[in-house]
Amino acid sequence: MTEPHVRVRDLRKSYGAFTALDGISFDIERGETFALLGPNGAGKSTTIEILEGYRDRTGGEATVLGVDPQHGGLAWKSRIGIVLQSSGESGNVSVQEQLAYFAKIYPQHRDVDEVIAAVGLTDKAKTRIKQLSGGQRRRVDVALGIIGKPEMLFLDEPTTGFDPEARREFWELIRGLKRDGTTILLTTHYLDEAAQLSDRAGVIAGGKLIDIGRIDEIGGQEARVPLVRWRDPSGLHEERTTEPAAVVARLFASEKGEPRDLEVVRPSLEDIYLDLVGQYEKDNA
Repeated sequence: MTEPHVRVRDLRKSYGAFTALDGISFDIERGETFALLGPNGAGKSTTIEILEGYRDRTGGEATVLGVDPQHGGLAWKSRIGIVLQSSGESGNVSVQEQLAYFAKIYPQHRDVDEVIAAVGLTDKAKTRIKQLSGGQRRRVDVALGIIGKPEMLFLDEPTTGFDPEARREFWELIRGLKRDGTTILLTTHYLDEAAQLSDRAGVIAGGKLIDIGRIDEIGGQEARVPLVRWRDPSGLHEERTTEPAAVVARLFASEKGEPRDLEVVRPSLEDIYLDLVGQYEKDNA
């Protein structure tokens, strides 16, 4: 068996009396895209910062590419790519100059012009970063994260500030990295993005991992039962069922035609996520 690229066991982080992470455990396999989901303050950023080597843990174990991030040296750091929520770059150089500078830091790197094209900034290559829009600067952040051909890529809210077209282009870029064998840890508040890009997901709330599994398994089978909704003279009706076609057929027969405002709603990842987090908050109110 190949060792996971990320291995986390009973990870804990406390700040005085406040517990930010309370014993979470998960693996990310080689070449897998894993989404870490949760509300603000749940512990996502703390987890990623520990795995990136920027924050020390209070307890538990963690390895990334077989190395404890707390003791990762330059050779280890050259194998990972990071896209932070914000870069803090001054922006006094052009896009091409910035990428060319960063490329020289890595023992192996992608072609600068190819990376610029991949993030959709070819026509802005000679433009100073400070003159770019917020979404364009975010694309520079992504480019800097992948220029060094990382084996492991951390994406923390990568498409914040992207317009819908730019988000779709970014998704294609990430799919290309995945095809190349890059292992990816993604945090995002866009649940459709997680559903599109990820193989598996973990949901964090209150510093605890409350669910983990394949994207099409999160929440369990009960959370994925379709809802049939229709209207008749007495009002709006709903019925949750594993056999929506049978319910629709029954309604069609009884109504002697298609019922008014008929809908078959299949829960999305966002619906399931909101139910999971909502139930956790209710249980721990």
